[in-house]
Amino acid sequence: MLNGIDNRDQVLSSLGDRRVGLITNPSGVDKSLVSTADWLGAHCRLTALFGPEHGIRGECQAGHQIDDDFTDSVLGLPVFSLHGKRRRLSDDLFDLFDVLCYDIQDVGARFYTYLYTLSYSMEDCAKRGVPVVVFDRINPLGGELVEGVRLDPEQNSFVGMYRLPTRYALTVGEYARYINSEFNVGCDLTVVPCQGYSRSLPYSESGMSWVMPSPNIPTWESALIYIGTCLFEGTNISEGRGTTRPFELVGAPFINANRLADTLNALELPGCRWRPVHFTPTFSKFEKELCHGVQLHATNVDTFRPFEAGLRLYEAIRDGYSEFRHLGGGHFDRIVGTSSLREGRESVDELIARARVESAAFRQESSSYWLYK
Repeated sequence: MLNGIDNRDQVLSSLGDRRVGLITNPSGVDKSLVSTADWLGAHCRLTALFGPEHGIRGECQAGHQIDDDFTDSVLGLPVFSLHGKRRRLSDDLFDLFDVLCYDIQDVGARFYTYLYTLSYSMEDCAKRGVPVVVFDRINPLGGELVEGVRLDPEQNSFVGMYRLPTRYALTVGEYARYINSEFNVGCDLTVVPCQGYSRSLPYSESGMSWVMPSPNIPTWESALIYIGTCLFEGTNISEGRGTTRPFELVGAPFINANRLADTLNALELPGCRWRPVHFTPTFSKFEKELCHGVQLHATNVDTFRPFEAGLRLYEAIRDGYSEFRHLGGGHFDRIVGTSSLREGRESVDELIARARVESAAFRQESSSYWLYK
């Protein structure tokens, strides 16, 4: 199994002798864990680097605005942030490259911002007739199972666009093909495909080394659970940031850990178990405060449905603890994909039922853009 960057002949032929700009971060590596930036710097006319959220070296926490441009100490090339005051490619940057490449490991979640750094860049390049080359990477959550409601249009933001469901089951190259056609981006797009990949291939059997695409997704299993528990970012409940198990640990000082775990385990949700835990975040919500809650364990990744598990956890805490609050600013709605749950216009049962219909429809709609069987 090889990612697109390891498809060397096609990488080189897609670039030729043109000046190359590259959007990447630490997850952009080849099978030998050599940085894509370093490899392109040695074999192509690499002239500019662009960093998404968390920075080109992955050094910044979620939501941190990165405004400073700098010179990369290894390659001596200019580095420009696309997650600060600038989120789009300005006119002056197009003087630096003739073709724009993208190589970042995504996690298969609608609310992961790298998707929209790519789509903004595709739109900007389309306006100027500059081609885009995506070095494809496998989706760590697989290409078969779609989960979640499709994003309501009024929730469009940099953590969600294009009416994607929560778990969209496309590689980043397939996603680029989908939005390019379905949303009339009109980009001159080339996808350098993975080799030996099938949609049903579990990440654990891919032979890939996991390189954290962002500071709070330390393992591919955390990417899986992130689908369900990211919604707690929009509440006064800790989603485990500031611990070694972000998104697996969920809790607050006012929760009874054993009671919550018992409530959830009694539901007998497929492919998971809930363990009572006690933890003290080193930063983020409840910094240096003792929290009580649960750790979500995926015991069978084939049957586990993280979107539904996350909603059941939300329901148990919302209904069981008067201290629970949604935070202002609309972030909860943007993560879930709709305001109807928070506003009480849909129950958890109703939202899950709608999600099953909408996710099936998206799978059918997006299948014409698949590159892999």
